[in-house]
Amino acid sequence: VQLQASGGGLVQAGDSLRLSCVLSGDTFRRYSMGWFRQAPGKEREFVSAITINGGTFAPDSVKGRFTISRDNQKNAVYLQMNMLKPEDTAVYYCAAKGGLLGSYYYATFAYNYWGQGTQVTVSS
Repeated sequence: VQLQASGGGLVQAGDSLRLSCVLSGDTFRRYSMGWFRQAPGKEREFVSAITINGGTFAPDSVKGRFTISRDNQKNAVYLQMNMLKPEDTAVYYCAAKGGLLGSYYYATFAYNYWGQGTQVTVSS
């Protein structure tokens, strides 16, 4: 399984970005997908997840601003990010887990495969 993330960039506070992640090497619909981010000097943190059934999870820090979705026909998961803030600046990673997500949907160890990351920089 390989994951290819794209869509990052440099934007101003209040702007929007949409990240994409394409899975190859296996049947996409069999995987739950997640987005994480890592800022310099900080641990990788959970951003959003979507199960094989379309259920979603997100922390309070991004609820109402970020939306995760998936397109099983395109083997892709998306992260629509609105009202971006400087504190959203990080490298964003997509991740995949075969089957359903369990209670640890927010934990990096719950995911089997990771993409290479895409940089998001939000200026104030």
